[in-house]
Amino acid sequence: MLIDTYGRVATDLRVSLTDRCNLRCTYCMPEEGLRWLAKPELLTDDEIVRLIDIAVRLLGVEEVRFTGGEPLLRPGLVGIVERVAALGPRPRMSLTTNGIGLGRTAAALKAAGLDRVNVSLDTLRPDVFKTLTRRDRHKDVLEGLLAARAADLAPVKVNTVLMPGLNEDEAPDLLAWAIEHDYELRFIEQMPLDAQHGWKREGMVTAGDILASLRTRFDLTPEDAGERGSAPAERWLVDGGPYRVGVIASVTRPFCAACDRTRLTADGQIRTCLFATEETDLRGALRSGAPDEEIARLWQVAMWGKKAGAGLDDPSFVQPDRPMSAIGG
Repeated sequence: MLIDTYGRVATDLRVSLTDRCNLRCTYCMPEEGLRWLAKPELLTDDEIVRLIDIAVRLLGVEEVRFTGGEPLLRPGLVGIVERVAALGPRPRMSLTTNGIGLGRTAAALKAAGLDRVNVSLDTLRPDVFKTLTRRDRHKDVLEGLLAARAADLAPVKVNTVLMPGLNEDEAPDLLAWAIEHDYELRFIEQMPLDAQHGWKREGMVTAGDILASLRTRFDLTPEDAGERGSAPAERWLVDGGPYRVGVIASVTRPFCAACDRTRLTADGQIRTCLFATEETDLRGALRSGAPDEEIARLWQVAMWGKKAGAGLDDPSFVQPDRPMSAIGG
């Protein structure tokens, strides 16, 4: 198992397939983009599948989430999904995406074995979308969501970050829209993972702000009743159900004590936390000919050293050098 000194067991693997993205979201990266990883630095398709195989066969991983950057930019994505679906034991598989390429890939991903998707969409207004992402692709995201639903990549979850002065007033409208289209909406607090290091706690829209806004139009009843487990989102039934809404409050209501995640970057580094400042190199071990058991041992040692929490409230907190696009969601 991937166990740490606090007794937490990692069964959920987040795999970043690329650090590249076709949007330039203001809370993630500068308008000009970033220095992308060179192709030789990236794990190959074979290396990714081998590491996932080690994780599920030797280390007890049960769920794999493909992330980026934007994972749909990875040319071999469908093939990777198909090969992971053939592993034993077969892990549950999901994908976090900006949705732009889903219109043309959703059906193929479902056929390859993908179970579901999370799609990022921060606004219902095309002009605000263009301001937030610096790209005019709102229509493509909506079409991608429809394609995901048609392909039964369900439940289709929509991830939303609210930013002050831009879309913070849209929470009730977004929830009404999600209910209408049978999507599960999840609001995510903005985290200190932007490449510009411009995040400020006093400028963020908090979980409390989001819930207060939603309650101006909807009745929210806690669904989890103290049994949230390792799920990152606190969930509420909307007007008694069956629809629900989630809030991931990584900053103001951290859930580190129940974390069950381990992370693999696109260049083969293990990260024990989104906010970790240390990494463990598995790419080097792979390329030097290490056997599966040795790679598994390196992974276990890395996870044994996982810290108790992200430490966002600690005065000594230091934002990691890598931005979200290079870590994976």
